[in-house]
Amino acid sequence: MASRSARGSMGGGTTFSVIGSDVVITGNISAKVDLHVDGRIDGDLQCASLVQGEGSEIHGAIVAQTARLAGLVEGSIDASELVIESSARITGDVSYETITIEQGGNVDGKFRHKSNAAETPKITARDDSTATLDLSPDKAA
Repeated sequence: MASRSARGSMGGGTTFSVIGSDVVITGNISAKVDLHVDGRIDGDLQCASLVQGEGSEIHGAIVAQTARLAGLVEGSIDASELVIESSARITGDVSYETITIEQGGNVDGKFRHKSNAAETPKITARDDSTATLDLSPDKAA
């Protein structure tokens, strides 16, 4: 069986699942455990922590607390802690709190720090035909 669950050997009792290199999954995945992906996923992926192998492909959005990406990703990424390894090839927008990009890692998309996600700039015109840009966060009306 290429996909399996195991107990961590460090005594923490952490459960993780492995998607082997010979496995192709078509459809969305939602897991409360940590995932190690060496195969191909055609669909969105949501998990606690993600480790992607170098030969792996993920074609869909990724949402994880922590993610270490080393393969191909075509889709958006939303992770609090994100590590993009030198072998990673990412096409899609990236939302993060902390990020590390190793030399050689390739990302084609927009980066957005999560603390800035709620702040939407507003441009308003005044009567004298000048515009102002307001970068302050929205306050409840």
